[in-house]
Amino acid sequence: MCNPACFIFTVWLIGLLIYPGVPARSGESYLKDNITVRQGDSAVLKCNVDNKVSRVAWLNRTTILFTGNEKWSLDPRVVLLNTAVTEYSIKIINVNLYDEGPYVCSILTNKKPESTKVHLIVQVPARIVNISADVSVNEGSNVSLMCLAIGRPEPSILWKFRSSKSEGKGNRIITEGEYVEMTGITKDMSGSYDCITSNDISPPDVKTVQVTVNYPPVISRVRSTGTAVGQKGVLWCEVSAVPLADVQWYKGERRLFNGPNGVKIENKGKQSMLTFFNVSEEDYGNYTCVAMNTLGITNASIILYGPGAIHDVNNAAFSPTSSFLLLTLVLTLSVLSKF
Repeated sequence: MCNPACFIFTVWLIGLLIYPGVPARSGESYLKDNITVRQGDSAVLKCNVDNKVSRVAWLNRTTILFTGNEKWSLDPRVVLLNTAVTEYSIKIINVNLYDEGPYVCSILTNKKPESTKVHLIVQVPARIVNISADVSVNEGSNVSLMCLAIGRPEPSILWKFRSSKSEGKGNRIITEGEYVEMTGITKDMSGSYDCITSNDISPPDVKTVQVTVNYPPVISRVRSTGTAVGQKGVLWCEVSAVPLADVQWYKGERRLFNGPNGVKIENKGKQSMLTFFNVSEEDYGNYTCVAMNTLGITNASIILYGPGAIHDVNNAAFSPTSSFLLLTLVLTLSVLSKF
């Protein structure tokens, strides 16, 4: 049966449950500093007592956690840490966001109630919860990228660009915030876009959107070395394009193929090579490198010279200015090859 002190203490606890956060009028209340812990860590809530204490309890909002050594809470993560004469503390293991809030240590000493309040703050590491899928667009299109993150405190978001071209501008921060808006995108903007979110609670969370910019072929370099009759000669044609360009070689209006006439066409990445294993007088002259993909077609002329001559054109942007007859022939052959 509950003695008078127990009855008074129980009535006082009920009063705290009915008016959470408000100390009993006849007692004193002490507000301690906030306790801040990271989600997943443990929190220790301390309450200092003395040998004059007759009853003591821990409460969270409207829930009694412990009264003395008796546990009322059904949460296995909440444990009584110390029942020493001068300390009455509890520990919350694997703290989660819903554990945040006010906690009250209620003390009854010589029939005079007192309470100590502690506010638990839970910090949550920044985490990306939604991000745009990889994008493939044609040059000149508008592109919008999205990255959403959560965390407490509110996380910051940075976007970093990593060019897909070795000669690009490298890594650089391009903007802050959830969205990246690009108007009239160019091929130089093709690459990886890293969304980086952080709130200094844990290492940044990083996710990447790959942006592919499709564009018509551009011939950036052609080269020919002077070759004597009977020697090996090579013509080079360097082409940039997305999707990858189909490169064809012509002499006049005649398309060249690999064959027994000592000519070999080899395409490696951006570079296409026309090799003559045994140059003859008839091989000298003007050749045309034609590059095409689904977005366009372009060409450049290269001359196979005799000994001592070098023909080198660097960093030139060749537009499709060859004769209408040649382009018509190329397109016609491409269509006929499908049948």
